[in-house]
Amino acid sequence: MATSLRSLTRAMRRTNLLPIYSSGAMLHSHATSFGYKEVREEDKSQMVGDVFTSVASNYDLMNDLMSGGLHRLWKDRLVSKLNPFPGMKHLDVAGGTGDVAFRVLESINSVKRRALQDSPEDSFLEETQIYVCDINPHMLNVGRKRAQERGLVEARSLVWVEGDAEALNFEDNSMDGYTIAFGIRNVTHIEKVLEEAYRVLKRGGRFLCLELSHVEVPIFKELYDLYSFSVIPAVGELVACDRESYQYLVESIRRFPPQEKFAAMIADAGFQKVEYENLVGGVVAIHSGLKF
Repeated sequence: MATSLRSLTRAMRRTNLLPIYSSGAMLHSHATSFGYKEVREEDKSQMVGDVFTSVASNYDLMNDLMSGGLHRLWKDRLVSKLNPFPGMKHLDVAGGTGDVAFRVLESINSVKRRALQDSPEDSFLEETQIYVCDINPHMLNVGRKRAQERGLVEARSLVWVEGDAEALNFEDNSMDGYTIAFGIRNVTHIEKVLEEAYRVLKRGGRFLCLELSHVEVPIFKELYDLYSFSVIPAVGELVACDRESYQYLVESIRRFPPQEKFAAMIADAGFQKVEYENLVGGVVAIHSGLKF
């Protein structure tokens, strides 16, 4: 009887019907999530780093495939909310491939071209600085390569920085704008990232976060879940030969706070006029806040 019970218990554990405990599991205050797994806080950063090292070379292609190209429109919307201006100091965090930074720079250049048509005098004395900060050097290498392909190698406005969103190496009150797209759900401590964003922004600076979020319409949610858990990992395996990384990415979305809770976290960090906009029924959301 005891043997049968032990066999049944092992079978249930293999099918995830019972939790598995070990003396080293330490799932208390020093545990955090990695997708649906619980891991030590000190291990998560390396595990996330391994994921993005693995997907870096196919990151943009997979974004196109997974979103049907919609991520381009979502990033355009993010930058339009930022309202970039010549001479601004902007920080794009977790932006290694440069997708958001290139859009910010193009928007600023467009403003400058229109202004110079009205006034031939170059009145833009203060140089624009867009800092692309990412913890993963492989993602930054992809961004630098893309900048080279766009003829932006000599662009002094673009600065590539390897850094941690939870401990930024920038001075207090030094940035006019802060963006983070599809990155904040991968950090160990969301609260620290928000505190750092608030710290580096100037008074009047804007925080903007574009992130995959939670669908609320029941039928759409069921279809979205089916697509997420069945299609995305399979595409990752087919295109990038990496099913596990994309399984983690899907799971990390489900572990991310819902829109209202995340908005409350932004407000708790000190931001005011916090709001969010759902896109595609909540598949993604853009949260924003101002530092006064």
